[in-house]
Amino acid sequence: MNKYLYDVINSSGNLSVEDIALRIGFSVVMGMIIFLSYRLTHKATIYSHKFNITLVTLTILTTTVMTVIGNNVALSLGMVGALSIIRFRTSIKDSRDTIYIFWTIIVGICSGVGDYAVASIGSGAVFLVLLAFGCVINNNRILLIVKGSRFLEQDIRKAIFEYFPKAPTLKVQNSTYEKIELIYEINKKILDNAQKRENQAAIAAERPSRTILEILYGLGDVDYVNIVVQSDEIT
Repeated sequence: MNKYLYDVINSSGNLSVEDIALRIGFSVVMGMIIFLSYRLTHKATIYSHKFNITLVTLTILTTTVMTVIGNNVALSLGMVGALSIIRFRTSIKDSRDTIYIFWTIIVGICSGVGDYAVASIGSGAVFLVLLAFGCVINNNRILLIVKGSRFLEQDIRKAIFEYFPKAPTLKVQNSTYEKIELIYEINKKILDNAQKRENQAAIAAERPSRTILEILYGLGDVDYVNIVVQSDEIT
């Protein structure tokens, strides 16, 4: 019985158990390098620990599939047909995350066919490029939405342009006979710098610091002021 189980375990086509373990072990090491790269280049809320673990697992799974397929054309066609019925609908937070998905697949293919040099040199180059240029931070756009009396349009515009050190971009202007709605596009850095400058001006003038909401509502006939974070997720 023990000999039968041993023969079953070692019946892995043209590859020995040692070769299979070497390929899977190499994919684990490369997967951890991809894990480290993703962790170093993604900051704050844009970082997803679950997605990072998925990258490591995907590397190992791709290596396993390539090890099974080998040079067997019939088996490769059957594997493609079996996988084609699976539909993936998971959204990607950032378009740059597709780089990591392709990276894991390519490393898995290289590991599965035993081409360790290509996987190592290619991954080293990608790691350095992403480390130097691929720092991903949360740059989601922020929309400042103001609705109030149409007769206050010039006052609203003046208050916004005086508050922000860099003039925000007007994206939408909706108006009726009595009301007007203005939608400006900014980002978190501009918003933080504007509030910091307001705090410094308030200290110098010995007065309370005000936010953009307080300034706009102080104009009078303003219905609402909304600040909305516009995410750029790919769905």
